Amino acid sequence: MNIRSLQPYAYDEKHVAQAERIGAQIAGTIANAFAYEKLEAAQSALENAVEELRRSNQELEQFAYVASHDLQEPLRKIASFCNLLESRYADKLDERGSVYLHYIVDGAMRMQALVNDLLLYSRVATRGQEFAPTNANDVLQEAFANLEVGIEESNAHITYDPLPTVNGDAAQLVRLLQNLVGNAIKYRGDAPPRIHVGVEEQDDQWVFSVRDNGIGIDPQYAERIFVIFQRLHTREEYGGTGIGLSVCRKIVERHGGRIWVESQEGSGATFRFTFPQYRSEIA
Repeated sequence: MNIRSLQPYAYDEKHVAQAERIGAQIAGTIANAFAYEKLEAAQSALENAVEELRRSNQELEQFAYVASHDLQEPLRKIASFCNLLESRYADKLDERGSVYLHYIVDGAMRMQALVNDLLLYSRVATRGQEFAPTNANDVLQEAFANLEVGIEESNAHITYDPLPTVNGDAAQLVRLLQNLVGNAIKYRGDAPPRIHVGVEEQDDQWVFSVRDNGIGIDPQYAERIFVIFQRLHTREEYGGTGIGLSVCRKIVERHGGRIWVESQEGSGATFRFTFPQYRSEIA
């Protein structure tokens, strides 16, 4: 910045220093204005990108729902007509033909299970119920009722803490606990399953846990098991579609929490997930 006077030597060093300070302040203000403009532009671009991602995810979930829903009827027809073919024309099929027919039925049924689970996965976000105060004890008992056959057949011993009331989608909470307890039964070792469902209070949230004495999980796969369609075992070893834990994560995240596993291979596993406390409890 240049300052001139009509009279020579009108400004002394003090005036020059003041002018330099003012110039520095003006330059700083201009720089801040440019920086603020850039920040606003970057924030706007980020908001647009987030909104675009949200729309894309919503469209993807809707596509998964529609696709899996529309696939159900053709798969049912394939399985039904194959069973009809086997019952009516069994005497006209040789051994190899019967084996091939069995492969078709088995493939259709596995595909149907996959489609059903994919439909369930997409419904977490697209067909969820409104949150309401939900007694987690009632949720757990309903999950146990749905798992009654597996509990009896495995001779599972299950204990649980008194559970709190949470704000959530009751049907999804049943699915969440049903999947976690069901996994504990499914991935058991040689001994009968011993399962404990617990809860702890931490700050303004609940930390639920499902602990078992099963085959455990190698820690390097602790994140992978929550990814959709990821499996650590062959279908022959353990059935299923590889969607169950990804559904659990989606449910927990929809409720504002997070889920993780603590385990060592051969030493059982503890699945933990957080839920915000119901506000009337902390008011």
